[in-house]
Amino acid sequence: MPKKKKAESRDNVVPINGKKNTVESLTKEVESLKAQQKEFCEMAVRSILHALDCKDHYTYGHSMRVTYYSLVLGKEIGLDDEELYDLEMASLFHDIGKIGVPDEVLCKPARLTEEEFIVMKSHPEKSAEILEGFKPFEKAGKYARHHHERYDGRGYPDGMKGEEIPLFSRIILIADTFDAMTSTRPYRKGLPYEVAFEELHEFSGSQFDPYLVEKFCEAMAREKKKNESTFTLSIIEGEFAKDAA
Repeated sequence: MPKKKKAESRDNVVPINGKKNTVESLTKEVESLKAQQKEFCEMAVRSILHALDCKDHYTYGHSMRVTYYSLVLGKEIGLDDEELYDLEMASLFHDIGKIGVPDEVLCKPARLTEEEFIVMKSHPEKSAEILEGFKPFEKAGKYARHHHERYDGRGYPDGMKGEEIPLFSRIILIADTFDAMTSTRPYRKGLPYEVAFEELHEFSGSQFDPYLVEKFCEAMAREKKKNESTFTLSIIEGEFAKDAA
């Protein structure tokens, strides 16, 4: 006569909701680790940018404004929150390589000589070099490296052309140029927005992505109507003046 199968003890049965709780616990742990990594990365960003501020306060402020302009354009073309965060990171770091440019070149209040301009042109590559080897900053380094490429292929450092150039690099170039034109410096007064818009349109298709120029000018015209003197960012705390003077 076959033996009756011994009933399993309830103590050995794993409840279904126990598995669910385990998954939820692991999910929360992963999310917590991601949040910690993000916090550490942002602390590193602030530390690196503080070094840039100590090197040249103007370049630091310029980087904040370029980030603001880049985000205005990014939102205009429909980037999602994650993409906007990556764009913000890349924009903040786009000129970090200027830490490696000698003061007599970086802070010269007059036109650079040909030799000095060659030194200045090295800053996008230096930006990428500073950020390489740290995985959370790899994309930012790539976009920073290419923010002086031109749409017609005549830019630097790699002579990339059209949509070969990363989208974020094309965005940063427009924001970078716009800030350079509209910022007042000791040796010249900044251009009004309308004149800067005309300049961007003039070089649309040669220096700049024509679609992005159109969207940028539309978005910035609306921003101007808000008549706000400051802006904020998500990674760097505080309010920043839109006027570089």
